[in-house]
Amino acid sequence: MRSGEWGARVADASKVFRPEGPGPFPVALILHGCGGKTPFLEAYARVAVEAGWAAVVVDSFAPRGISPLRAKLTVCTGTALRGLERSGDIFAMLAWLEDQPWADAERVFLAGWSHGGWAIMDGYAIGPNAARATGLVDADPLKLRARVKGALLVYPYAAYPSLTSNQGWGDLQGTANLKVFSVVGGKDQVVGWKYPQKALERLRRDGLTVDTAFYPDATHAFDDDRANDPRARYRPDLFTRTQDYFAQALAVAAAG
Repeated sequence: MRSGEWGARVADASKVFRPEGPGPFPVALILHGCGGKTPFLEAYARVAVEAGWAAVVVDSFAPRGISPLRAKLTVCTGTALRGLERSGDIFAMLAWLEDQPWADAERVFLAGWSHGGWAIMDGYAIGPNAARATGLVDADPLKLRARVKGALLVYPYAAYPSLTSNQGWGDLQGTANLKVFSVVGGKDQVVGWKYPQKALERLRRDGLTVDTAFYPDATHAFDDDRANDPRARYRPDLFTRTQDYFAQALAVAAAG
């Protein structure tokens, strides 16, 4: 399948937020965790709009016929739709944006929560093998590197079989202006903090600019007031803090 075709299917299930006016606007693609397109992500989309960006809360499950229950039993356990496969949605949405008159397809920001962060990282790590890995015959890693101006990884899954810690993001040509922002919780019992930190350290060693907000008392999904994982503890104060951090990351990306 071609990227634009799959991108149209994903976009049909996703939700677009835009500032007033015709645009074109830079676009933030927001990738949900393994629990699916949950409402709290719309607050981050509104932050993007206030900063002058359009935002798309990308639904990776509905186009694949994955129900919330199936996601919990398969995606959250790593038996289906791993990050590398899901990274195809990023390549697809980059292609879809090219045909949207309100979108500046050359200025994109990627934001991923948990499984969504894994997808972003694997999308970069797979490099020239993107087409084979995603099943999209025209998945273009050069577009990913040239068009994305920043990335936010919120409690990203980075243990096996995530690729970043072991192989980094490969040839960094074209990513000189890419800024990576991350949020890691010290009491995260789902993805932990050591694996994300290890992956982020690999990116730093490879020459990328990486900023980390470390919350010592934060659990996984601390910003989701409807999280169904009993290990999650909602922290509205940290939710607000992370929205501010997202706004700062967008400002840095826009200036770069």
